[in-house]
Amino acid sequence: MCKEEKGTSKLPVYGWDEIRKHADKNDRWLVVDGRIYDVTRWAKKHPGGERIIAHHCGQDATDAWVAFHNDHKAVCKYMQPLLVGLLKDEEKKESELIKDFRDLRAKTEEMGLFKASPLFFFSIMLHILALEVLAWFLIYTCGTSWITLLGASILLVTAQAQAGWSQHDYGHLSVFKSSWINHSMHIFVINFLKGASSSWWNYRHFLHHAKPNRMRKDPDIRFDHLFVLGKKQPVEWGQKKKGVMPFNHQHEYFFLIMPPLLLPLYFNFEIPYFLITRKLWGELLWMVAFFVRYCVMFASFLGVGGTLAFYLWIRFLESHWFVWTTQMNHIPMDVDTDQDDDWVTGQLKATCNVDQSFFNDWFSGHLNFQIEHHLFPTMPRHNLHKAAPLVKSLCKKHGLDYQSKTLFTAFADIIGSLRKSGELWYEAYHM
Repeated sequence: MCKEEKGTSKLPVYGWDEIRKHADKNDRWLVVDGRIYDVTRWAKKHPGGERIIAHHCGQDATDAWVAFHNDHKAVCKYMQPLLVGLLKDEEKKESELIKDFRDLRAKTEEMGLFKASPLFFFSIMLHILALEVLAWFLIYTCGTSWITLLGASILLVTAQAQAGWSQHDYGHLSVFKSSWINHSMHIFVINFLKGASSSWWNYRHFLHHAKPNRMRKDPDIRFDHLFVLGKKQPVEWGQKKKGVMPFNHQHEYFFLIMPPLLLPLYFNFEIPYFLITRKLWGELLWMVAFFVRYCVMFASFLGVGGTLAFYLWIRFLESHWFVWTTQMNHIPMDVDTDQDDDWVTGQLKATCNVDQSFFNDWFSGHLNFQIEHHLFPTMPRHNLHKAAPLVKSLCKKHGLDYQSKTLFTAFADIIGSLRKSGELWYEAYHM
């Protein structure tokens, strides 16, 4: 937390009734550790994006602030000029849940759970690069028969999926102490090894973490009129006769739209559009470098057209892996508008775990520990299982639902939740 500065005691004090009035585009206040900051003008300069600031305006952002930043002292220096007031002492009351959670976080820091293992992340990178080289070597030595290309596809899909989990580590600043090194590695992995974008990922993913499963705030649940989620949205859309899809069949057409098309179709258009409209030419060059690399590796065997087709085939296969793994922790959980829940309650409502095993850890990049990851997004993933017993005890003490499922149950729950939401829409539509 930020240290007390001279003159702070002379600042005006405000209550929540006044603070909540400052929550629109032209007037933004947020509260961190009892201090009130006016971020109206500064929000556009925020490294994590303007919208993540907007989502916390008029609210207590203390635990989100702690969760997203590693170097708290450095961030405090930037925040000091924005300080405009203090929260009234009588309104600084913390719930027992939040007190216990902050004690828990302090304990995980004392246990060293925020310290990364260099050997672990080196081995992750090594096996990604080894899979790509092995795929190239297979085609180089065995030719381009369908069985050879299938074997190379499996190797490349695995490399791309694991690179996806690896870039996630660097994006969350959970590998190196230096933010600059983390950012640089993030660009290398997601732009050069995967052909996507660091800035695009940061924009989407931190919004998701800030308000998971909150409609109009979490971009990961905005499916552009293809699906309705949760219990509230289906009823509202049904009553208003909104949307053109037969949502009562969404659990069936999900298989035809989301797993096969998200990466090869939607993301391949959204990412370049994002970079071009924001004039992020440096990142666009890194992304182009990925396609140059692919051509250098495979064009001599498959030709340029064949290499493009091969790339889309890899993305098609990877998309299934990506969609099932990323959606299993969230879609079956609570989907609603922002209720201004405390940090712990908001994350527990929206996330669930998948049981630990060596395969599940590797297959999901340790995102089977989604609850712990959402509570401590900068914690290195190899330590999440160590935090899990502490989080379970916290949830048990305060009556919070801590869900952990088998991998196949988690997959099945995606379809089950889509079916239930579709039925709610159908009933509301035909009332």
